[in-house]
Amino acid sequence: MWIAERNRKGRETGGTAFTGPVTVSGDPARVYLEGERRGVAVYAPGGYHWAPGLGDDVLVLKAGESGEKPCAVGVPTKTEGEALQPGEVLITGGKCSIKLGLDRRIEVTGLLTVNGTRVGPEPEVEEDG
Repeated sequence: MWIAERNRKGRETGGTAFTGPVTVSGDPARVYLEGERRGVAVYAPGGYHWAPGLGDDVLVLKAGESGEKPCAVGVPTKTEGEALQPGEVLITGGKCSIKLGLDRRIEVTGLLTVNGTRVGPEPEVEEDG
């Protein structure tokens, strides 16, 4: 009886996952949900570090027994041009990207350095306007 009542109350007060724009980037971030939420912890897969940008639309899960611990867990995936094949990985940041293809190819866009040494030609600079 008590569990059923508690579940019914949870449904009445809303879900535990929301999306909203980042109002202050960093970790913790601030995100506008039903109002601005401060102290939103940023989560990412192990070994991966991520800082949502100002205005990014993020998925926020409300963890904790009463939803008191909001955490940003990601942004919508956006692939420009060709769609990814199942199993491919695309990592983007600013004007750089790394694509891990199914054909064992690794495609790097941007200036590539290995242990401080530039590899390959200088990337072409895009002109604005």
